[in-house]
Amino acid sequence: MSDTKPTALVISAHSADFVWRCGGAIALHAAKGYNVSVVCLSYGERGESAKLWKNDGCTLEHVKTERKREAENAARALGVHDIEFMDLGDYPLEVGRDAKFKLVDTIRKVQPKFMLSHSFVDNYNTDHSLATRVAIECRMIAQAWGHNPGEKVLGAPQLYLFEPHQTEQMEWKPDLFLDITDVWDKKWAAIQCMEGQEHLWHYYENVAENRANHFRRNSGGQAGGRAAKYAEGFQSVYPRTVDEL
Repeated sequence: MSDTKPTALVISAHSADFVWRCGGAIALHAAKGYNVSVVCLSYGERGESAKLWKNDGCTLEHVKTERKREAENAARALGVHDIEFMDLGDYPLEVGRDAKFKLVDTIRKVQPKFMLSHSFVDNYNTDHSLATRVAIECRMIAQAWGHNPGEKVLGAPQLYLFEPHQTEQMEWKPDLFLDITDVWDKKWAAIQCMEGQEHLWHYYENVAENRANHFRRNSGGQAGGRAAKYAEGFQSVYPRTVDEL
């Protein structure tokens, strides 16, 4: 890429996942000068659009159009640099070889400093865990010198797993809390763009408040932790290299 800004890439199973689960991280890094790209593998048209399907005469194409509109509005609210919709279908999400290679093309184009996707386990929604397996596989392919020789290969970006809906069932263990207080207004605006899932708005507001409690405790607790009001949690997949602890 000719742009010299640092970059990040979110791989979202459905068109709303990136909003609930890492909208704060997106807005925060966009404010810091990152170009944050989002890939939505599906619109979530079958399984995550119940409110739309309750309308008489609703069609699959109408639901896709509405979900795309919502996601694009949310992306603008968060400061997303680019959003791509692969339209692979949901419930179940299926990602074939050609789709994987297309995602590899995007990863190599973006050259992300870090990536974000779902938890390893989600027994309530297997689309989510599949998205992460695909992210890991495509990250690997993007690093291979023998895949489309001559292209710039990927380095070793960290993959952060954002919070699933029921953490106690998902084997998700956060090792990083991110203070998103300064950009909460942007995340809240993006959340409200997801009109088809209004029942989740305040749930994820509560999640952000609870994670801020964890941030405060882990940044010093009652001895002087930073007064974060909203935060997001993430689990890193790969070791991090440091010069000091």
